[in-house]
Amino acid sequence: MQRVVVGIEDPDPLVAGRGVARLRDAGIDVTSGVLADEVARQLAPYLTHRRTGRPHVVLKLALTLDGYIAAPDGSSTWITGAAARADAHRLRAESDAVLVGAGTVRADDPSLTVRDFTPVDTVPAAGLDPLRVVLGHIPPDALVAPAYEYQGDISALLDELGRRGVVQLMVEGGADVAGQFHRDGLVDEYVLYLAPAFMGGDRGRRAFAGEGAPTMAELTRGRFVAVDRLGDDLRIVVVTGR
Repeated sequence: MQRVVVGIEDPDPLVAGRGVARLRDAGIDVTSGVLADEVARQLAPYLTHRRTGRPHVVLKLALTLDGYIAAPDGSSTWITGAAARADAHRLRAESDAVLVGAGTVRADDPSLTVRDFTPVDTVPAAGLDPLRVVLGHIPPDALVAPAYEYQGDISALLDELGRRGVVQLMVEGGADVAGQFHRDGLVDEYVLYLAPAFMGGDRGRRAFAGEGAPTMAELTRGRFVAVDRLGDDLRIVVVTGR
């Protein structure tokens, strides 16, 4: 007898379960749920988009070991080393859109392009650049331009990006934007690049601006899915399971 092994069924309502049903109707033995967790992890952006209509939100942060993303003077270049920065460009290349706040644009003037990662030598890195989204207005000569400037409810923005076919959204900050996404429970995956460095004191810029959990019982909890060394730094991936 012919046999088909299936990891997970497609949640898209247009096709959900129909393929498996047709196989079984044809007399083919179908085993479902094989390595389901591993498959779901690989397909996480697609699954999020199909189930919610919104992009899979990945929040990326580069941090000192004591949790700072910038010094008291606002400087943040560079917390991590070259290997971690190249990996962040890989994450940009895998994302359909990348989002920052207008304050980050005014402070750092980032281009948000894919420069340090090219998967195939014959593919120019510029061809992998994601849609650039800025919360707020930016100067016309900003390096990030042209970008989609947005003001309003973030949940509505996610709905709009989902309708536009954005399957994975990478949020790069700054602290106000990261704090808002975090507090609103909109982050599916946290990618943290930790440098073996300490800011010290209490005057630097923390990862999340604004109010945090008032009690231990209200912590946002997730689970580690990867911990990797990149040069002298660590990349830690946490998923929320929301």
